[in-house]
Amino acid sequence: MTVAFVIAVAVLVGLLLFLIREVRRPVGGNPAWRRRLRITLDAIILVLALLAFWAFLIEPNRLIVRRQTIQIANWPKELNGFKIAVLSDIHADGWSVNHKKLQSIVERTNQLQPELIVILGDYMSDDGLTTRLVLPEEFAPVLKNLQAPLGVYSVLGNHDCWWDCARVSRVLEQNGINVLENEVVQVNARGTSLWLVGLADMWTQPQKIEETIGMVPQDVPSIVLSHNPDVFPQLPQRMPLVLAGHTHGGQVRFPLIGTVVHSSKFGDRYTRGHVFENNHHLFVTTGIGTSIMPVRFGVTPEIVLLTLQS
Repeated sequence: MTVAFVIAVAVLVGLLLFLIREVRRPVGGNPAWRRRLRITLDAIILVLALLAFWAFLIEPNRLIVRRQTIQIANWPKELNGFKIAVLSDIHADGWSVNHKKLQSIVERTNQLQPELIVILGDYMSDDGLTTRLVLPEEFAPVLKNLQAPLGVYSVLGNHDCWWDCARVSRVLEQNGINVLENEVVQVNARGTSLWLVGLADMWTQPQKIEETIGMVPQDVPSIVLSHNPDVFPQLPQRMPLVLAGHTHGGQVRFPLIGTVVHSSKFGDRYTRGHVFENNHHLFVTTGIGTSIMPVRFGVTPEIVLLTLQS
């Protein structure tokens, strides 16, 4: 990573010096339009190089805290102001999400003092030109240090299950992260019951939506954890809030143009942020890591602190 950064900076400095030389070069016998064209082309190349530098080496390595408040009808007054830290798509890869970055994620999440922490899948990355396979036995002991009074709960993503669902789940559980795969759990939050519903990944595992939601009593506060947001239209209104990741917010998002590549069959509809449809809520985090290409542009890696209000 350091070597790539140094090389990139050297290239940018070289392009800048070349452009300065072109601007200062005497006009000579060349037509003015040809000189202007050469300078313009040099400037375009420099701008493109700067954008690539930002997209591959700067933005993927950033980490921000996004604070989001959602008001939910009939949310119990006992849970007014309830705070959840939402993490997703960590994609530990030894590149932009290395051991040091994992430690930073844990420290910054704990500093937010959430009452509950949820992780929405895709811990894994594959071996590649700019990534390496980071085993759960390496990243889970770091994530073990996440702290919240009600604990840490998770679902798995498609990358986890393409690698080994059972092993990822087992190692996470051994390190204090509760994995819910078509399972529900009741937690005692501020003296009232809060139900968490964890759905299996819709791309790689059988989802038992009706059976799983059927385990939750009627008229109780509940939150659905799903890796993929595309499950949202299939969920009943009595599930007031669904939390999801998977999309990376498109990972590359240009001004005016918007998202270039969608990992949702609904296009931009569930790509990022808060969605209110059919009288219930969905929140999609843009996540932390990268997939396919180690690039982010206009979509900064994020930890979300979600505040729920009645």
